[in-house]
Formats: sequence, C-alpha cells, structure tokens
Amino acid sequence: MNDTPASHPTAPSLPRSLFVFALLYGGMTVLAGFLAVKQVMLWPTGLGVEAGIFAFLVLVVLSSATAQIHGSAAANRLVVWGFLPLAVSIVLILLVLRLPADPAMWPEGLEAFQLIHATTPRIMAAGPVAYLVSLLLNVWIFSRLRGAGADDKGARGNIGLMIRGAIASALSQAIDSVIFITLAFGGEREIGSLIAGQALAKIVLSLVLVPFLIAFAVRIAQRLDRPA
Repeated sequence: MNDTPASHPTAPSLPRSLFVFALLYGGMTVLAGFLAVKQVMLWPTGLGVEAGIFAFLVLVVLSSATAQIHGSAAANRLVVWGFLPLAVSIVLILLVLRLPADPAMWPEGLEAFQLIHATTPRIMAAGPVAYLVSLLLNVWIFSRLRGAGADDKGARGNIGLMIRGAIASALSQAIDSVIFITLAFGGEREIGSLIAGQALAKIVLSLVLVPFLIAFAVRIAQRLDRPA
C-alpha cells in the first residue's frame, strides 16, 4: 500500500491576506463595543460621534478590500463569521458581570468596570443587528457598483475603487445609524436629531477616510498574497 505524502489529499490553502484580514476583523468587532463608551468630536466639523465608529470603519475597509480581492462571497463569509467573536464577547461580559468580585479589588475600578460594561440588553441586541445588516449591505453595494468584468488596475481603477468604497461606506453607515439608534433608544427619547447627527458624522468619515484606507488595504492584500 502506497502511503506516501502524495497519496493524501491536499488541504485547501487560505490566502495570506484573507487570514490576516480575518484576524484583524475579529478583533475589531469586539473592540468597537469598548470604544463606543467614549464620544469624541470630529475636528473641524464639531460633530460628535461614539468612538466605536473608528473600529467599525476598519471593518468596512477590511470587508470591502476582501470583496475586491477575493470576491463578495468571501467578504460576506468574513462578515457573518466576524459575528462569532462579537457574540462570544457579549456572553463572556454578561458572565463576568454576574460573577462575585474579589473583595480586595480596587472599589473605584470595580465601579467603573460595572458602569462601562453593564449596558442594557436592548443596546447589546441593537449593536449586532446593526452590524450584520450594515456590513452585508456595504459588501453588496461595493460589489454591485464594480459591475461585471470591471478592470480595477491602474490609476483610473484606483479612483473607481475609492469612489465605490466611499459610496458603499456612506450608505451602509447611514443605515447602521438608523437601525442601531432606533432599536436601542426608540420609544425612550427623541431619536430624530440623534440619528441625523450620528449618520452625518459617520458619512463624513466614510467620505474622507474610507476610500484611501480601502486602496491601502487592497495594496497590502496584494503584497501579502505575492508568492514568496
């Protein structure tokens, strides 16, 4: 019986860029929730936005770059599986909040921990829903704008890539604001101005930062996937 290595089926190889992007993606889904505790001002607009948007924009960049290099199906899988570390982190946070604290723990630190992490179940549910819908929408818009057989090589291709990234990010971010704020705060306070301010701030960031970051991420992916 021939039991040489050649007789065993070869496992499918994962592109290096997809592996690296997946690692970053999982980390950003968890980090976004922690950063959202702080609200920051966007200079020079004066617009206020929760800081989790910066991690969320990284998710937009990674999913768009994945769609560009590996196709929309791979990008959609990245978004769906990226929900897993987010869900696990929420379960672990709820578990840790319910475990008794060490009596010797710094009281102010314990109070701050409880205050930051003990978000209401409604807000915890709103985040993942908005995440899934908006990022899947981002991939869909980004891929549809590319069209069949589009050539993204050269200077003109890079401009087209950046324009598609800006449009997809701006639209998906606006939808994200509507979904999250409606689910998290609807019926408890007036949400019209809150949605408008959040959406405007996110759209500004999407138009100013995202196109360049997507182009940069695509270049990094192409470099990572070059044969050694």
